[in-house]
Amino acid sequence: MDAYVTEAATKYGVDPILVRAVAWQESRFRDSAVSRKGAIGVMQLMPETASWLGVNPHDPRDNIFGGVAYLSTLLDRFGGDVRLALAAYNAGPEAVTRHRGIPPYRETQNYVKAISERLSIR
Repeated sequence: MDAYVTEAATKYGVDPILVRAVAWQESRFRDSAVSRKGAIGVMQLMPETASWLGVNPHDPRDNIFGGVAYLSTLLDRFGGDVRLALAAYNAGPEAVTRHRGIPPYRETQNYVKAISERLSIR
């Protein structure tokens, strides 16, 4: 998994430490993980997102590449603001835009906080 993370992070210009933190928070690096909402694999891609990205969410390499590609688009969309990109990865970019910041959802706030603390981002 680590080789896939490094390769994908390099390809999409995303800090591999950030990618590892997201993968850990999402699935603890378990490629067989499936959330109660239907998110799949290491990076917990929703089937619709995986389809949009053109990846197979059940294939660990594809899943990681798709997740990193998506994270890269979110970082671009939110001007490199890691906390907003993380919130969008969890709650969707529309929720971040609608709330003009991290949405007031407990799950999303805890998600951003956990990864931010892991990375020492304030």
